[in-house]
Amino acid sequence: MAAPPLSLARRVAGASSPAAAAHSSSCPRYFRPRLLPSKRWSGVVKMGAAVGGGQGGEEEETRQAKEMAAARRRWETLIREQKIKTLTPREAGYTFKLTDKVLLDVRPSNERQKAWVKGSTWIPVFDVDTSSDLNGLSKKAFNFMIGGWWSGSSTMSFNKNFVQQTEEKFSKDADIILVCQKGLRSIAAAEQLYNAGFKNLFWVQGGLEAAEEEDFEREGSQPFKLAGIGGVSEFFGWTDQQRAQAAKEGWGYRLLFTGRLVGAIVLADALFVGAQSIGPLLQQLQPH
Repeated sequence: MAAPPLSLARRVAGASSPAAAAHSSSCPRYFRPRLLPSKRWSGVVKMGAAVGGGQGGEEEETRQAKEMAAARRRWETLIREQKIKTLTPREAGYTFKLTDKVLLDVRPSNERQKAWVKGSTWIPVFDVDTSSDLNGLSKKAFNFMIGGWWSGSSTMSFNKNFVQQTEEKFSKDADIILVCQKGLRSIAAAEQLYNAGFKNLFWVQGGLEAAEEEDFEREGSQPFKLAGIGGVSEFFGWTDQQRAQAAKEGWGYRLLFTGRLVGAIVLADALFVGAQSIGPLLQQLQPH
């Protein structure tokens, strides 16, 4: 990571001071509240549906939408009143590098294992549902049928011990930067920690998907921007994140996924021809 500008380094060094936290028109841009972008909320509602499962129908969707609207108002109030401070991914990277602040990754395990920030702490606020009872299996089947096969999204379960696990690792006066893949689960986690008595909380707006590779020191096999994708769409390179990556990396990146697509077409044709050949043979073997 390149050395930060001097002005940014000064802002990072004074990040936790009372003057910096005060909400006024004179506070530096680094700590001015940034409100949550409304265009991202549909994803949270869908995530809530996957976690809640079970009931379904318009009534359940309406209830979830109302709950998310209420959560959004609470989160925006916390940000506006500077109870939770916001950082861009680049600011968070410099802050983590230059200070003793903690970087808490709250993503589920399927995203964390693809890419993570070196030195970060991992405590998921939601994680992949591993239940094998009838209710859990029905949720997984439903999630797969409504698009999980395409997007690779998994059924998630809420980590009821998230706050307790955080309290076991950090004191309540610790400076904690919370990050997830897109910024939604981390702001929800920040609210939980604030209500539990943690007061020095920083939220990475946009999450790791908004980060450039130079913003953090990465470990893992995937770029940060690709850690949240999966399924058939990822295999063929048809996600928005992969198209953006292809635009940067050129034809070599595109050819990989073109080869996969051609291979899949050839395999499908071979299976079709094989089925046509085996069909008459099976008919001949049947007793007359």
